[in-house]
Amino acid sequence: MLLAALGITGAAAQADAPQRVVSVNLCTDQLALDLAAPGQLVSVSRLAHDPKSSARVEKALALPTNGSGAEEVFLLNPDLALAGTFTDPATVSMLRDLGIPVVLFAPAQSLSDVPDRIAQMGRALGREAEADRMIAAFKADLSALQDAPADRPRAALYYVNSYTSGDKSLAGDILNLAGFENAATQAGISTIGTLPLEQLILLAPDIIIQGRDYPGQSRSEDNFNHPALHALTGTVMAGELTDRDWICGTPQVLNAIRAMRDLRIRIGGTQ
Repeated sequence: MLLAALGITGAAAQADAPQRVVSVNLCTDQLALDLAAPGQLVSVSRLAHDPKSSARVEKALALPTNGSGAEEVFLLNPDLALAGTFTDPATVSMLRDLGIPVVLFAPAQSLSDVPDRIAQMGRALGREAEADRMIAAFKADLSALQDAPADRPRAALYYVNSYTSGDKSLAGDILNLAGFENAATQAGISTIGTLPLEQLILLAPDIIIQGRDYPGQSRSEDNFNHPALHALTGTVMAGELTDRDWICGTPQVLNAIRAMRDLRIRIGGTQ
C-alpha cells in the first residue's frame, strides 16, 4: 500500500531505502538534493546545473546530469527514479517496464502543497525523519513571514508570451503572503493565463514583476521591452526576479516571499 501511495510500481520495488536514485525533473532534483543521504542521489537533470533555473545549483554541480531519457537513466543502474507528472509518459512507462520503480511528483499549486511534496520525497528516499524536520522548519519560517499590511500594492506577474499567474497558483500564493494584491484577479485569471499587453497597461498595477529574460532566445520576450510598458506612470518596474525560487514547491519559495516582502516595503508599503 505504501509503495502504491508513493506512485511506485514495478517488480523491482523494494522495502528498503533506495541506494541509487536518479532524478529527471528539476523540482525532484531540488527536493532530493536537500533530503538524500550522502551518496544516495547519483544523477540529476540537466536543468539542475542551470543557475537561472535551479535553486540548488551549488549542490547539483557535485553530481552528473542526465538528459531525462529512459535509456540514459537505465544505464545509470538506479533502484529508483524520480520524475514529474509532466515527464514524458513514454519515458516513465519504459523505465517501469525495465523494472525501475518511478515516483511521480505533481507540481505544487500552492504553498500548502510544499510540505506534502517534502513528505513524499522523504518517503520515497526512506528519509522520513529528515523530511519531518524540514517540514517543521518550513512551517515555522512561513509563519514568521505572515503579516497583514494595511497597504497592499497591486502587482502583476509578467512572463514570456504575456503569461501571468493568478491567486490560485504557487506564484499567486507568494505574492499574497508577501503583502500584494494580484492584478491578474482583476483580469479574471485565477491560475495561469495570458495577460495581453494592452490589458496590463489598462490595469496600471502599482508594480510589474517580470520573469527572467533570456536575451536572444525568443521573440516571445519582446513584450518585456515594449515602450508602452515602460511608459506607464505610477507603476514600478521591478525588473527580473529570480525565477528559480518561484518554480518548485520546495522551501526555496521562502526566499521568493522574503524578496517580495522587502520589495513591498521599499516601494512604500507598510511593514
